[in-house]
Amino acid sequence: MNAGQVEVERVPGAGPAAAGVLVECAAVSKTFTRGRYCVGAVRDVSCVVQTGMRVALSGPSGSGKSTLLHLMAGLETPTAGELSWPELGGLPRQPGVVGMVFQGPSLIPVLDVAENVALPLRLAGVAAGDADERAGAALDRLRIAELAAKLPEELSGGQAQRVAVARVLAVRPRLILADEPTGRLDRDTGSRVMAVLLEVCEELDAALVVATHDPAVAGWLAVRWRMADGLLSVEEPS
Repeated sequence: MNAGQVEVERVPGAGPAAAGVLVECAAVSKTFTRGRYCVGAVRDVSCVVQTGMRVALSGPSGSGKSTLLHLMAGLETPTAGELSWPELGGLPRQPGVVGMVFQGPSLIPVLDVAENVALPLRLAGVAAGDADERAGAALDRLRIAELAAKLPEELSGGQAQRVAVARVLAVRPRLILADEPTGRLDRDTGSRVMAVLLEVCEELDAALVVATHDPAVAGWLAVRWRMADGLLSVEEPS
């Protein structure tokens, strides 16, 4: 198989029950213009994410991992190729369809932790009481319920990252895209976050794609994709 191509007909790690295609990239490229130069962040990538898949997306910094996740989430528009979300009703911009854990800070400074976690639910039309209850349950699941009344500026980097994960879990999406979700966490806390992500995906029959530098994190996931210089390849299971 050539770099940049992932076999669509038989996706490693997606069992026979994982038939629903949540997102499909067909020869997708994304180029950014930096002054006089063009940077090919993602180049001719074809892949699918099906219901129930657990994907580790590895590769060095600058290889295109974050850009590919943003494309899959509908946050970036491809320069070339086609993106589709067959089982998600088209471009998944409505809250609650795709959950994205960003690598950098993503909490709203003027909202406390509980309000940050509940916000996507409120935007999706969930009643205030139900949104608050689900936000509280997500914080409790990640063992950070005591942070509910704190503002983002009062949190450590690791605490803020766990709040960002809780915000995604509260929404109960069908596809979770996580960009270095354990990058700011110690080993034990990172393991807890990964365990909770996998538990929730199992409960929701959701798919999970995790971009990571950490082989220990990749070891939690059945499917291995690797990016280098914007090209995607798949590592067959041994």
